[in-house]
Amino acid sequence: MIDPVLASCMLIAVFVILLAMSAPIGLCIVIASCSTMMLVLPFEISMFATAQKMFSSLDSFALLAVPFFVLSGVMMNSGGIAGRLVNFAKLFTGRLPGSLSYTNIIGNMMFGAISGSAIAASTSIGGVMVPMSAKEGYSRSFASAVNIASAPTGMLIPPTTAFILYALASGGTSIAALFAGGMVAGTLWGLGCMAVTWVVAKRHNYRVFFALQKGVALKVTAEAVPSLLLIVIIVGGIVQGIFTAIEASAIAVIYTLFLTMVFYRTLKFRDMPAILIQTVIMTGVIMFLLATSSAMSFSMAITNIPGALSNMILGISENKMVILLVITAFLLIIGAFMDIGPAILIFTPILLPIMTKLGVDPVHFGIIMIYNLAIGTITPPVGSGLYVGASVGKVKVEEVIKPLMPFYAAIIGVLLLITFVPDIPLFLPRLLGVM
Repeated sequence: MIDPVLASCMLIAVFVILLAMSAPIGLCIVIASCSTMMLVLPFEISMFATAQKMFSSLDSFALLAVPFFVLSGVMMNSGGIAGRLVNFAKLFTGRLPGSLSYTNIIGNMMFGAISGSAIAASTSIGGVMVPMSAKEGYSRSFASAVNIASAPTGMLIPPTTAFILYALASGGTSIAALFAGGMVAGTLWGLGCMAVTWVVAKRHNYRVFFALQKGVALKVTAEAVPSLLLIVIIVGGIVQGIFTAIEASAIAVIYTLFLTMVFYRTLKFRDMPAILIQTVIMTGVIMFLLATSSAMSFSMAITNIPGALSNMILGISENKMVILLVITAFLLIIGAFMDIGPAILIFTPILLPIMTKLGVDPVHFGIIMIYNLAIGTITPPVGSGLYVGASVGKVKVEEVIKPLMPFYAAIIGVLLLITFVPDIPLFLPRLLGVM
């Protein structure tokens, strides 16, 4: 049996070298996996085993949910939903200090949940709100920080593909329970951002009143509610057992088609080829990452890397809280360097057995994991959400880091809360009877 330390060094070294050479992450994963496998198997068998694991990992009926949810999100992004949600959010924030910032946060929470993409929320909602905030006298760097900090909430508030990937990687954790727990975690993230906004807005006297004409509130609500009903239909249907996650994804596509083509009439049939091409590309990337991550998991299994890592982590302390803190710090670092999809697929099979040994519920760990990795999307050095948000706000990254610091503190504070007080994220799944 090969030394797990040597195998780990081989895996990490090949992966990092290829990544430094700007190779696509999928190729980095599969080449590193195959190289590690060759430490214990001949070249021909390593290549065959890698290919076999890649193909067999995609032979899953549950994966049908991924392209449907992606298609629904792409149609929502292209269907002019963002402006309606911004107007709806104004109804609740118009008379608060820093009202435009609250509108941005709530808009990101709603649109991110519907589209399933933090980047889409940041560009669609932030593209409207940041220039508007700057025009009203808000600091552009602060307005950009608000947009960046709140954009990842849509990765937690369902429906989201991140929890579907975790459910697959963990061997069948309840998607309904993950969705319900993610709703709590994502809402707390948004509330944390609002708390910071309240303090900053009071200090700088950011205050805007929206004068709503008679009948406007009803009209704005009527335009926004059909979009928000997608969340209610999908989550409610899954939680109540009316349909499965796969059926829910197909229903999401049908509902989105009706919404964008019939109700709002913002999409035409001539728009569909471009939307379908974008969906195919995004789905292809996700599926390829899933396949390569499965190959990496197999290569680690045959070289006993997970067992060695488990012994190392459990050897740090016998205290459950200390181990949770160590794994939380580990995931924060991973999230800062790796995209959320590959990170879920690679590290769930490694870390989940450690968590179950400590008595941590798989649903609870799934929420902790996705929350940690979502933070990585807005932190340097690789966080795509940080750079996209700065670009949307037309500010330099270094200008937005300082105003982001209080938001980081609030977000990590919520992370510690849901990590060490499991009753908080799990109360809704238990209340709904899906755990």
